[in-house]
Formats: sequence, C-alpha cells, structure tokens
Amino acid sequence: MQFAEKSWSSNERLEFLGDSVLNFIVAEQLWMKYPAMEEGDLTKLRSRLVNRKILAQRAKEIALIDYLFLSSSAAQSIGGGSDSVLADAFEAVLAAIYLDGGFEPARKFVTRLLLTNEEVFQAALADDNYKSALLEYAQGNALGIPRYSVTREEGPEHDRRFTVEVAIGSDSIGEGTGRSKKDAEQAAAAKALEQIHTNQPAKTQSSEQ
Repeated sequence: MQFAEKSWSSNERLEFLGDSVLNFIVAEQLWMKYPAMEEGDLTKLRSRLVNRKILAQRAKEIALIDYLFLSSSAAQSIGGGSDSVLADAFEAVLAAIYLDGGFEPARKFVTRLLLTNEEVFQAALADDNYKSALLEYAQGNALGIPRYSVTREEGPEHDRRFTVEVAIGSDSIGEGTGRSKKDAEQAAAAKALEQIHTNQPAKTQSSEQ
C-alpha cells in the first residue's frame, strides 16, 4: 500500500515535548530519592540518566525500531551505531503517552524503563569520566600529564571515526575509537585505566619477590 507523502510528518515537535517531560520526571524522582544530594550532583545524575546512549538502549529494549518509518540516511545512522534516532524516538513516544493519557502514565513509563532499572541506575551513579580518572592517577603517581593524539581519521564527513592514542611520558598506554575526538579520547583513557588496573597486581607481586 502506498501512502501520500503529505500524510506523514516529523516527530520533532513530539521529541521537544518528550525531552521536557522526561527531564521533569527524572528531576522530580531524584529530588525525592536523594534528599541530601547537592544540586550539582542531582544535575549530573539526571544528565546521565537521560543521555542518548541510555535512551537508545531503552528504545531497543521495547523494540521501538520495529515501529519507526525511517529515511535511508536515518536507517544507515542506526546501522552505523548512532544513538540519536532511537533516543529521539523514545522522547517522542513519551510525549505521545503524555498527550494521550496525562502525566501519570508518562511517569509510569519513565519509572519502569529508567528509574527502577538497577543496571541503568548503577551505570549513572558511577563516575564515567575516564580522562579525569586517568589524569588523577597520573598526577597522583608523579607520572606527568597524559597526552592525547589523533592517529587515524576514517569515514565520510557525516559518519567520521577518530582513533586516539594516549601516552604518559614516552609510553603509549591506550587507544580508543569514537565518532568524535572527545569520545575517542574517553575510550582511550578507559583502555589505559583497564591496562593499568590489569597490570598493577603483577607489578606488585614481582616487586615483592
């Protein structure tokens, strides 16, 4: 069956509303759940709970992709690992629930998928700023400041991939890839920390012998 092009419209207005509803629900729940938490920490936790990666994961959990009408470029972006389309779709569905049934059904939807999911909450509570953690480790051990350098750029302009290497002193200690230099640096720092933590027990053991 073919549909007239004019019968379809973008979800952008729903995404706009859904983003606001989502942020309010999460902010309200965090405010009640953590009465002693400072405003800055509440803001950080909320931003982690509503980031695109987590929203895309929840969209996959409810098989939302099976109900999306996508342009070829949008379909390619999902196939390439982009979270934006699925995260936006999650917000649009939330807005539709809010408009159709009011605030309580919207609250239940967000609570079930985000606020009572222990895995999601623990990931949000964890400090995932790997660059800061690596800098703290390096300075705490008098190793100097980690240096990041782009070693490779691949892909077309709309789907760029960056590979970044991080070094401390003359030693390369990690390499990571991402869709932006910032993401690649975080991935490289995470890999470096993984290597550091893996090698520490062996070094301690060898030094004791």
